[in-house]
Amino acid sequence: MAEEKTKGCAPTKTSATSSSKALAPAPSPEGSLSRYLAEIRKFPILEAQEEYELARDYAEKGNVKAAHTLVTSHLRLVAKIAMGYRGYGLPIGEVISEGNVGLMQAVKKFDAERGFRLATYAMWWIRASIQEYILRSWSLVKIGTTAAQKKLFFNLRRLKGEINAIDGGAMTPEQVAKIADRLGVQENEVEVMDGRMSTGDQSLNAPMRGRGVEGEDGGEWQDWLEDSTDSQEAVLAEESELDARRQLLMAALAMLNEREAAILQARRLQDEPETLERLSEKFGVSRERIRQIEARAFEKLRTSMTEQAEERGLIEG
Repeated sequence: MAEEKTKGCAPTKTSATSSSKALAPAPSPEGSLSRYLAEIRKFPILEAQEEYELARDYAEKGNVKAAHTLVTSHLRLVAKIAMGYRGYGLPIGEVISEGNVGLMQAVKKFDAERGFRLATYAMWWIRASIQEYILRSWSLVKIGTTAAQKKLFFNLRRLKGEINAIDGGAMTPEQVAKIADRLGVQENEVEVMDGRMSTGDQSLNAPMRGRGVEGEDGGEWQDWLEDSTDSQEAVLAEESELDARRQLLMAALAMLNEREAAILQARRLQDEPETLERLSEKFGVSRERIRQIEARAFEKLRTSMTEQAEERGLIEG
């Protein structure tokens, strides 16, 4: 029984993995940053040969303990990179956590046979993970969807500082042009990004005060939005007019003979008009004759449509 009990208590691969993961201190937004930084300094920095052997052990044998050692030895690198993103108003603990996720992805994909150190490879994964987190958290509206926009987002503040445009309100056209040229983007993209970074998200349901009638509130912001689309009345009027014109056209076409209608439609009522040359071959007449038939048919059509419009009271005679 004792032997069975001992076997039953043998650690499984899953429990060993969980245990090894628990060894790494996890930064928390509620925790003490100074305590976390002190804890990660306890993990030694690996020598190149030791790092190489651990990376091979993890890649070839899936040794989780080796991966854990690689991760913990680079937690200081994550913290150092994360500190460079403190100006975005996000909890630094969460920024470090996202950087640690990038570090773990780097360890998973690291190939020690390529001859470079893990830190050189991991820093790109760490930065990418942190930047994606900042972009997701910055606004409810997705921002920085292209590489150029991401570059603009993460460099705009620094460049504004270099040209002394941080606290000067709206940038001048010269300042906007200089930043756009430095980053290889359009000037309007710089202006839009600067506006989005200068103001946070605001709810359209936020109450407005001071714009209503005396004694009443001003409603909500969405009440003052202007719809740029045509009104229903204008759309209905336009549709009715188009329908009336269509009816006049069909009735006028019915008054033409078969050849006149075919030539007029081929020459005037197609997106790509037929050439006189092809129509002359089709009907066995000269190009000049086709032109004459077209002109006569068009005049008949215009006269008929005008008369019908006057009869219906659509236009004044």
